[in-house]
Amino acid sequence: MDRRTEIVALGLAVGLVLADSSVVILALPDILDQFSVSIERVAWVLTLFNLVLAISAVPAAFAARRLGAARVCSFGLIVFAAASLACAVAPHFDWLLAGRAVQAVGGACAVCAALELLVGRLGSDAQAALVWTAAGAIGAAAGPAIGGALTDLISWRAIFAVQVPLALFALFYVLREKGGVRSMVKPHRPSIAANLALALLSAALTAALFLVVLLLINGWGLTPLGAAVVVTAMPVTAAITYRFLPTPPSPRAEAATGLILVAGGLAALAVLPGKGWGWTLPPQALIGAGLAMALGALTRLALMGRVPLAVHGGWTIAARHAGVVVGLVVLTPVFTHDLLVQERAAEHAGTRLVLNAPLSLSHKIDLGSRLQDAINSGSPSRPPDIHPAFAPLGTTGAAPKLEAAIQDQVDRAVTHAFSRSFLYASLFALAALIPLALRRSRS
Repeated sequence: MDRRTEIVALGLAVGLVLADSSVVILALPDILDQFSVSIERVAWVLTLFNLVLAISAVPAAFAARRLGAARVCSFGLIVFAAASLACAVAPHFDWLLAGRAVQAVGGACAVCAALELLVGRLGSDAQAALVWTAAGAIGAAAGPAIGGALTDLISWRAIFAVQVPLALFALFYVLREKGGVRSMVKPHRPSIAANLALALLSAALTAALFLVVLLLINGWGLTPLGAAVVVTAMPVTAAITYRFLPTPPSPRAEAATGLILVAGGLAALAVLPGKGWGWTLPPQALIGAGLAMALGALTRLALMGRVPLAVHGGWTIAARHAGVVVGLVVLTPVFTHDLLVQERAAEHAGTRLVLNAPLSLSHKIDLGSRLQDAINSGSPSRPPDIHPAFAPLGTTGAAPKLEAAIQDQVDRAVTHAFSRSFLYASLFALAALIPLALRRSRS
């Protein structure tokens, strides 16, 4: 069997599972519309997967050691493929949630056991950890773009349908592995500092992976495919950084540099000058480069010199996805509160603009009523379209300038609604420097 193909198959398994932590973000508006659930409930499509993955990772890693990595990885891929098919044909929302939970259990088994199998294929703990980490990071970063493209070109169900043959492809090669039961050695304690830093980094990346997408689609009205193209900046930069990053002086220095880049990119998103997807590209590039550096270095620090490797890989998965859950829980209410505040501010500013416009009183009253109808009848997953409210006023006179001024207020409000969440996410990334510094002071 071709060794390179085996490694690719194992990397595919890891990337496929960890992409699922973010792959549905661009599909959430369509899922919300199809099942007619609240925004709070639809968010559980993301939260539940990450929560169950975090809980299942360490037990799955121990199972891979006791029962055999090939056996546990095969079981995980079968369960993941079956649950993906169930999600693809889900007749109602609760069915979809149940499928996501089962996906996470199977994914935890596949990812943790894959690390053990990569050690056998590569003959080196360090090389195995490098491949395993890179596959997971690129998968997680590329998830939103892939999911958005599939949603726009086919449907949100295609996201789960395509996972079935990909999981079965990886399974074909895993089934031919001869990885048996490894001797059970007394495991080292997990690295609390490195895993805490991983959790804080993942909480920060929640904003980069999820809130950027919400801004592009829900705030600025891009299509899922358009948003998918824009957010490729992050995984492309991460992949380039992985490929061409020079050997750093130490994992701690690399991790610290990456965390600062992530924090800087998120802070830049917090101060966007206005509407325009182009403004998000430089911050995304910073975050992508920082992700490649910090995630890889922190994972190496968490695994360095610790046995068994798969168990400590499970701890890193648990920490990372617990961090995603924390990020969702903390940042979502901040964002929703700020959105309401900015919405009220935009309404007041729009009212002042209409009252001060050089229009007759009857035109002002009619226009205000039409604008209110446009806002109230809009989809919760898309920005309001105010243009039809101005159609009766024609394209001459004060109407075009007034429409542009009100649209500018709406765009400013939407953009500013995300600012505090991005800033808090930046603080999460900077906070990850604290356990890193404490670890260094003890060593």
